[in-house]
Amino acid sequence: MPAPGAPAGPAFEAGRPHDAHAGHERHDTAPDPHAAHRVTPAARAQPASVDPGAHYAIPAWSPAEATTQPRTPIPAVTDADRAAAFPPVAGHAAHDRTRHGFLRVDRLEADDADGYATEVTGWYGGDIHRAWLRADAHGDGGGLEAARVELLYGRLVTPWWDVVGGVRKDVGEGPSRTWAAVGLQGMAPYKFEVRATAYVGSGGRTAMRVEAEYDTLLTNRWILQWRTEAEAFGRDDPALHRGSDLATVEAGARLRYEITRGFAPYVGLEVDRAFGGTADYRREDGEAVRDTRIVAGLRLSF
Repeated sequence: MPAPGAPAGPAFEAGRPHDAHAGHERHDTAPDPHAAHRVTPAARAQPASVDPGAHYAIPAWSPAEATTQPRTPIPAVTDADRAAAFPPVAGHAAHDRTRHGFLRVDRLEADDADGYATEVTGWYGGDIHRAWLRADAHGDGGGLEAARVELLYGRLVTPWWDVVGGVRKDVGEGPSRTWAAVGLQGMAPYKFEVRATAYVGSGGRTAMRVEAEYDTLLTNRWILQWRTEAEAFGRDDPALHRGSDLATVEAGARLRYEITRGFAPYVGLEVDRAFGGTADYRREDGEAVRDTRIVAGLRLSF
């Protein structure tokens, strides 16, 4: 019997499931594309049996149904397209005869003791042969204390090292000195920039200077540069208050921010220590054997 309140009709006869679409028969005669895959109530009532060899029927496919051209055909590649994609490569080629130049102000700084210091490095030439300029100076509010200028010829001997030779001129407080110079400079393993130069002057004077730098890249713009420099002399030079053997060692760290590759302000800390006879001269002059300075300046490249 139908439930109380339910409409009477064959859809609600006992033992028959409810058909929500009863009385709404289709009047179109189009074939049902899913008829082959529909499970009928009669088939659902049959016990399940799996045929391992049975396959689903795959509808027939005609090549005519596939499109042979994209909606927007790709035009054929022309010579103008190839020229635009692969332009001629121009610029500096390795080991050519073109001359180039470079100038960098490594230090242009002032310290907290009213002192100043500057250091310049530059070169002009090709890949193998170059002329080098190395200069530095330092002083205080009273004027220039010491300056050194070196003009060198450099010859590439390995991909990372140059042999250099030339002259050095010292000026400043006291008598000037002229030296013949020969040395080696380049990039050591782990990207240490190294310069080692020996000097021979008049009167049997000899000297040795070694410098090393290393850059720690904190970011692409923040760079921490470590720097150390040592200088030694073969004999005493009382006129310049220099002792024999190891004379001075300078070490410092400078943190710079590269606004561009050619313009970078920095701040840092520098320590200067005298040894041996040079330390004795400083004590006689009332100067400190060890000096620590806070520095700020610019690094420029041209």
